Parts: sequence; C-alpha cells; structure tokens
Amino acid sequence: MKKISIITPCFNEEENLEELHERICSVMSALQYDYEHILIDNASTDRTREILRKLASTDKHLKVIFNTRNFGHIRSPYYAILQATGDAVVGMASDLQDPPERLPDFIRKWEEGYKVVIGIKKKSEEPGIFFFFRSLYYRMLRKLSDVPLIDNFTGFGLYDRQVVEILRSLDDPYPYFRGLIADLGFERAEIEFEQPRRKRGISKNNFYTLYDLAMLGVTGYTKVPLRLATMFGFIASLTSFLIGLVYLIYKLLFWFQFSLGSAPIVIGLFFIGSVQLFFLGIVGEYIGAIYTQVMKRPLVIEKERINF
Repeated sequence: MKKISIITPCFNEEENLEELHERICSVMSALQYDYEHILIDNASTDRTREILRKLASTDKHLKVIFNTRNFGHIRSPYYAILQATGDAVVGMASDLQDPPERLPDFIRKWEEGYKVVIGIKKKSEEPGIFFFFRSLYYRMLRKLSDVPLIDNFTGFGLYDRQVVEILRSLDDPYPYFRGLIADLGFERAEIEFEQPRRKRGISKNNFYTLYDLAMLGVTGYTKVPLRLATMFGFIASLTSFLIGLVYLIYKLLFWFQFSLGSAPIVIGLFFIGSVQLFFLGIVGEYIGAIYTQVMKRPLVIEKERINF
C-alpha cells in the first residue's frame, strides 16, 4: 500500500486544529492509502501544543514536531517536508484555507504519472485588494525571474518522493519553496481551487513576513534590480552631466543676466540621495541573502517528537 505524507505547519492555530484533523481523517479514510499527518508547531503560545498532544494520543497517523522556538514561516514547513517518509508528500496550511477535500484530486493526478501536482488559487474569499496585490506580485516576479515561476501558487500541492529527495540534497538553509518547485522543472499538473475565507483566528502573516517572502523570491530568482541600479546610475550620471553642461554654457553666454540659485542644487541632491539609498537597500537584500546561505544554520531545532 502506498503511503501519503501530509505536512502541516502551525503557529497559534488552536481554533482550527481539531477541524483540520477531522477533515483530513475523513478524506484519507475514503482512500486506499496508508498515510501520516506531520504537524510541526513553531513554538505556539496558545493551547496549540495541548491540543496536538491530545489528538496524537488518539490517532497514531498524527505525528507532531515541537520546535524549540519560532523558526519562521519559511524554514519550519520545509523542514517538515524533509522528515516525511511517504511515497508522496502533500504540503498544506493549518488555517483551513487549503481545503483538504482536494487531496483526492492531487493523488489522482499523481497516479497518472505527474511528479508534481499543485493547487492554483484562481479565486479567493479574502479581501479583494489583498488578492489583487498578491496576484500582481506573482505576475511581476514571473516576468522578472530567470525561472518561469507559477502565478497564484502558495505551496499547496503534492510532491513525489523523487522531488523530495532532490530537495533534501539541496541543503538550502532558507529556501524559497515556490521558486524551487518551478526551478526543478518537473512536468506538473495544476488543480484550480477557490481559497475560502479564514473561519477562525487571524492570519499570523504581517507586513514583515510578507515582505521577507517577497524579497526572498526577488533575490533568489532575478538579477533585474541589480541591473536596473547600474543602468539607472548610468542614465542619471549622463543626464546630470548634460544638465550641468547646459547650465555652464548658458552662464558663460549670459553671465550677468542668468542666476542659478540654490533650488536646483537642493532638489538634485535630495533626488540623487534617495535613489542611492533605494538601490543600496536592494544591494543589501542580496548581500543578506548571501549571508544567510553562507551561515548554513539548521532549518529548525526540535524540542520534542510524538508518534515518530
């Protein structure tokens, strides 16, 4: 009997865990597969750990990893995928916005021979402005990237053991998972779904975590911002030289009638200064990404395992 591993990261999801567990059990009981459900907890501060212990005591399919601290929304899920032992691994969120009822569709496509089956979020019940900006970001990154990235793909999908073994061999300490799946180049099946609104609790993503994810995609898969900095610097230098030359000629021809004043100088200084700071920040993001790769810190540190 083939085995399916379901990976679910969580942080302060006490209100959703019991329903998530119930729905996954219901779906998998109707399928002819062995399975394990690995829930990795990122040092929750609510009743999440208590609930996980209770669920794991009654269901041996449920395996739990408790981290020593919150290692973030990028490292923890990736680490859990690498702990899976199934013939295929399914990654999904714990907030019920990735519907477990799509699992049979993923498995069916996998049985047809696809090594990668991903969920594409075509519609969402989240506020329209958020969905718009997310979609805009995906489209922009795809156009700038050296790799054909996937629009509206959040990581929700099924990955064959062969794909997981390749991910395990990469030894990436801070991976952009969505980009990695596209970069590997496996033929994939796409399953469209409508993302439901979060029923309970609030999203744990804030501006910083979203910005971190966005910049990870930019620094990992495109050099366009660095090249823009070079081209813009050249254009600005050439423009400044031509403007200065025009001012010089005009001053020489109309020495007593033409007064330069300080306004153009002040405006020019502020403009050049702001452009330099912006592109210095871009360069800093790339250097930070290199620093993270060089440090080779572990993805997470485990505190405890249950049912492994």
